[in-house]
Amino acid sequence: MPYVLELYQAEGCPNSAEVRETLTDLGLSYVIHNPRRPGSEGGDTLNELTQRAMVDIGGEDAIPFLVDTDRAETRYESEEIVDYLETHYE
Repeated sequence: MPYVLELYQAEGCPNSAEVRETLTDLGLSYVIHNPRRPGSEGGDTLNELTQRAMVDIGGEDAIPFLVDTDRAETRYESEEIVDYLETHYE
């Protein structure tokens, strides 16, 4: 069964872009969720169900947020996510 990486992010968010670039550089497939617009913490919600799912899974309303369903791991903060991806998928 293939692993599934899910990225909760916002288009235009530089931290989300850094994570997307790392996923691409590593040749990883992933699913994107766009719960809210980029900007200040707690930007405008685009999709309430997705935003609520993100908070239910991770406990915070912050992006970027990575869910690795295969390893049952979650990560916030772009630097932490990039380190995690490079450690487990490089």
